Amino acid sequence: MGSVGAERFKELSPAGTPEGNVVMSFSFDSYQLEEDELQRGSQAKGVLTFMEPVSEDPEPQDRYHGIYFAMLLAGVGFLLPYNSFITDVDYLHHKYPGTSIVFDMSLTYILVALVAVILNNALVELLSLHTRISVGYLFALGPLLFVSICDVWLELFTRRQAYAINLVAVGVVAFGCTVQQSSFYGYTGLLPKRYTQGVMTGESTAGVIISLSRIFTKLLLSDEKENTVIFFFISIGMELTCFILHLLVKRTRFVRYYTACSHKGLPEARGGGERGTGYRVHHDVTSEDIRFENRPRGQPSSPQGSPDPEAELAGSGTYMRFDVPRPKIKKSWPSFRDMLLHRYVVSRLIWAYMLSIAMTYFITLCLFPGLESEIHNCTLGEWLPILIMAIFNLSDFVGKILAALPYDWRGTHLLIYSCLRVVFIPLFIMCVYPNGSPTFGHPAWPCIFSLLMGITNGYFGSVPMILAAGKVSPEQRELAGNTMTVSYMTGLTLGSAVAYFAYSLTSTSHSTCFYTETSNSSFTSGY
Repeated sequence: MGSVGAERFKELSPAGTPEGNVVMSFSFDSYQLEEDELQRGSQAKGVLTFMEPVSEDPEPQDRYHGIYFAMLLAGVGFLLPYNSFITDVDYLHHKYPGTSIVFDMSLTYILVALVAVILNNALVELLSLHTRISVGYLFALGPLLFVSICDVWLELFTRRQAYAINLVAVGVVAFGCTVQQSSFYGYTGLLPKRYTQGVMTGESTAGVIISLSRIFTKLLLSDEKENTVIFFFISIGMELTCFILHLLVKRTRFVRYYTACSHKGLPEARGGGERGTGYRVHHDVTSEDIRFENRPRGQPSSPQGSPDPEAELAGSGTYMRFDVPRPKIKKSWPSFRDMLLHRYVVSRLIWAYMLSIAMTYFITLCLFPGLESEIHNCTLGEWLPILIMAIFNLSDFVGKILAALPYDWRGTHLLIYSCLRVVFIPLFIMCVYPNGSPTFGHPAWPCIFSLLMGITNGYFGSVPMILAAGKVSPEQRELAGNTMTVSYMTGLTLGSAVAYFAYSLTSTSHSTCFYTETSNSSFTSGY
């Protein structure tokens, strides 16, 4: 009976699925029979039951913390190019004396970045995650190569042309790096929480690496052009390393597992393997009938207590298979109304975290890098702003490491503590005002304030981003990460606007030491 049924089964005419697909033929030659079913079915009723074995893959582990390290380097990658442009503040002041080059770069970066993050948020459903990240890397690497070779090394442009080219390069870098940044926050929102913290720690690591790179190149090479060229080449090499590592990591089983689970909308990653769907195809060997049953695997088709489907089918002479997949339905682009609705629903859940991160970076950008780069000391000279920036980057790095400590903050509490950081604005203004004789004139004061501001920025700039993804459903996490980045960039933009007002208080303070040194040299030359 079984052999006759099998022969008839192979000779069947095409049959249609509920979606209109055609099953041309069925063959069991490549499937292994389960020995228990073979013995029990063939001896009792002469019927074979064929089932594809169900295997549940174990949840993958990041055993050697390689994925975490890769996410940390990802954070390095999307802030390293901008930090490379603004950290060589000594080179910028010497090449463009008497200009607001650092402020112009900062404002250019922020304005372009705000447009980029809004655009990325709008296209999150339309372009794939890794496409956006790869394009971002290319936009970041191009300007770094062009400026370092054509402007710093070969000096092909006039001073006015170089000024404009540097601002355009910063704008292109801002677009690429912000698309990366926003996409990576959506990316890590699909992974466990610690990987979001890893990316944010990488942001601070970028500042630390760039600050140390600038200090050592300046110490080891006295020629300003040579040490600046090497400084930029180090940045390019690191950016390229981050890009290559991303291409490798996205193919790992760990990343594919969690991104697949989140895209399926499963509440938990573990156990997700039992929730696949497919057609159950039944072939009655007595009546030559084929029928399809469309239901998820692992979901019982009959109520509890009723006979097992396999046992029921065994009594009616039926072959059963599970290997006919459901066809993939191509999704159309969502309407503008649906996109707004999705963002409104997410924003209602994470509004306090959005305001908290916006306020944190608003206060920071009021002071860093613009106002801090204008703090001068006649003894330390151009080393003081480099030292202040290095202290900020190091303390920001420490703050983001502290953000990994488990503590479930309420959104409103985070918002209150973020607002309290406003005290840093008057403190830093008193480090440069009044001009020539600031209230906090000793160089230790801005270093202390920069240390405290860096720690609080690292902590309260990371915790909202880490916790926000856990407040929404798995399928909304990428959108939540992008929405948080919009808030982050809004805070940066408003902070940069306020920094321009603060610059008016310090626009002439940088010349004090110059005139003092000139008068002293003239005085001594008369003897």
